[in-house]
Amino acid sequence: MKPLISALVAMSIATAVPAVAAEKTVSIVLVHGAFVDGSGWKDTYDILSNAGYEVLVVQQPTISLREDVAETERVIAKARHPVILVGHSYGGMVITEAGDNPKVQSLVYLAAYAPDAGESVSTLSEGSVPAGEQKGPLVVEGNFIFVDRDKFPTSFAGGVDAATARFMAAAQLPFGLQAVQSKVDRVAWKTKPTYYMVTMEDHIIPPTWLRTMAKRSGAKVTEIKSGHAVMLSHPREVAAFIRSADTSATE
Repeated sequence: MKPLISALVAMSIATAVPAVAAEKTVSIVLVHGAFVDGSGWKDTYDILSNAGYEVLVVQQPTISLREDVAETERVIAKARHPVILVGHSYGGMVITEAGDNPKVQSLVYLAAYAPDAGESVSTLSEGSVPAGEQKGPLVVEGNFIFVDRDKFPTSFAGGVDAATARFMAAAQLPFGLQAVQSKVDRVAWKTKPTYYMVTMEDHIIPPTWLRTMAKRSGAKVTEIKSGHAVMLSHPREVAAFIRSADTSATE
């Protein structure tokens, strides 16, 4: 009887405890954009971590592009495996330079700037806005830029839970003019496999601009009906797209 009871207990434990995915041989580094911090990656982080990836989140201050690149490279150095480097929005500026790191194997841009050498957020934002599209309602306060607080929920956080969007608007991080105006020197997408997600309902960076940068970079492109904060409104789709950049996957 005792062996039978022991077997039933073992089966019960095995059923109650979910299997833990084996650790992947690739690490993922997530780089947030302007006005927000790394907490916006929470759902995406959970999905990827549960799938067995080592996931690291950069908390860059978005005051100086050079400092943000340095902070990202510091996190890359901590990764246990070759890195898929992911950038959202202004984070695309950061990964374009930091992605030159030999430990980075591929780049993923999410509704992000993908600059060429000599370009900045400022220069990339100088073009006219295509008919029917919008760009961010920004306000300048001293040496910093913010999204208009009243318009933030619909412009930056379209599709995000209303209470969360209101909190994000109130908790904005200052975006330094130095970061806005600094030009990129190194361009990793010219030498690394690149993936780009275009947010078709973006009201911060016009979708036409996103498509132009994606095409120029030679990226593998997907489009999604989403506002700018795609990692909050569509975390499963974002996680799946990031995983598509893992060329070591055998699933």
